[in-house]
Amino acid sequence: MTLRYQTIPVTAFQQNCSLVWCDETLEAAVIDPGGDLPRILAAVQQRGLTLKAIWLTHAHIDHAGGTGQLAREQALPIIGPHTGDQFWIDGLAKQSQMFGFPPAERFTPTRWLLDGDSVSIGKQTLQVRHCPGHTPGHVVFYSPEIQRAFVGDVLFAGGIGRTDFPGGDHATLIASIKQRLWPMGDATVFIPGHGPESSFGEERRSNPYVSER
Repeated sequence: MTLRYQTIPVTAFQQNCSLVWCDETLEAAVIDPGGDLPRILAAVQQRGLTLKAIWLTHAHIDHAGGTGQLAREQALPIIGPHTGDQFWIDGLAKQSQMFGFPPAERFTPTRWLLDGDSVSIGKQTLQVRHCPGHTPGHVVFYSPEIQRAFVGDVLFAGGIGRTDFPGGDHATLIASIKQRLWPMGDATVFIPGHGPESSFGEERRSNPYVSER
């Protein structure tokens, strides 16, 4: 019995939507369904999964644009992000226009998340860490069992999240990475919001923005 996942790049921004599931119950959650819902639902069907929840790291359009529609059509609870991203949710329609995305349905999270919370799917439980800086309400999902962290746009292979959007702050982001992510351990592999996977150890060694060298 373990947690499994599949990365599904969606939207013109190639955002890494993640399908995560318990391999015993085959119950699944989708992390950051930014768009291309038919592609996400096809993966659910192909693997014989039952979609139970939407988990959001933050509310930028490429991560949250498909959330309202998916929740409505599949009768799913929306879990996350932190309340700090309420203004981004309120502005989804404007984000859609600004970045040329299909109109995004407004939504209200079923449950907001706080640092130290947990989320469960099937018999699997992941820890929640509040990691502001890219957005004020950004959270990450961490599975100690499989040493994987779904970090949205906090950290990338060789880079970090942008902090020039409203509510962003560079010093806060760096503190989130060092205080919230690094304690998960060098061996932990992270799934970023864009681009390839890496490990925290590799980024501590070589990422020019957060390297400890």
